[in-house]
Amino acid sequence: MQLPKPVLVLSDGTGETAEKLVRAALQQFQGHLVHVRVHTISSKEDLETWFRLAKRQEGIVVSTLVQSDLRDFAKTLAAENEVVHRDLIGGLLRDFSTYLEMKPVGVPGLLHQADESYFRRIEAVEYTLKCDDGKEPRMLRHAEIVLVGVSRTSKTPLSSYLAHKGFKVGNVPIVLDHPLPDQLGMVDNDRVFALTIDPSTLRSIRQSRLRSMRMGKPMNYDDIDYILAELEYADDLFRAEPNWPIIDVTNKAVEETAAVILRVLNDRGLIGPTGDAL
Repeated sequence: MQLPKPVLVLSDGTGETAEKLVRAALQQFQGHLVHVRVHTISSKEDLETWFRLAKRQEGIVVSTLVQSDLRDFAKTLAAENEVVHRDLIGGLLRDFSTYLEMKPVGVPGLLHQADESYFRRIEAVEYTLKCDDGKEPRMLRHAEIVLVGVSRTSKTPLSSYLAHKGFKVGNVPIVLDHPLPDQLGMVDNDRVFALTIDPSTLRSIRQSRLRSMRMGKPMNYDDIDYILAELEYADDLFRAEPNWPIIDVTNKAVEETAAVILRVLNDRGLIGPTGDAL
């Protein structure tokens, strides 16, 4: 039996950044057997423990250590134990130090500290949950982004993704022959985005949804003629609002659609230089 190959992720913060990057890289290796373990490092003794284990298990070590003494010691331990070690942040810190002509502070966990940006994200997530799927239309006037589209055009996951970036997002479902809420007229048109999708793809998504929820079939929900009528009705609404960018979400990841939205907002001068809401 083939045993999983160990990958040790060592960080003096949460290790979340390194783990995500490792798992993203591993997606390129289909059928692999790898066990990724994240360990928080607070001392040189911790590093010695995990490098010895990596040597015993013939594993690879990936690290994001912002404290320079720990980073240098990890490099020494890798050589002594003949362990493959990839420092994901050291080179970047050196490059930025040269570019910005200043030294890094070397404090772990700054990305996740409870600062103003953190509390803004919390507020954005709370707002977005309250405004999901057309709930609380009176709150739409406070939205920084509004998504409009028929059912199953990724409005909810896209809203959640953008909310975690600090944006208050409202999403409004389009229902055949039902007018959009009057409160949508109170929203800056430059902040509204129309989502559309290929009819056959939408039908497949809805059928999959029904199977996963083990629901009785709602009338017309996955009927192709009804779907075509829905999308045509949505297109009519979109054409009446030429300032709404229309984004085809067919086979697009949430991250791709979000990138399009943020690019448009940036072009319109509605987000700051670092992508934060204004």
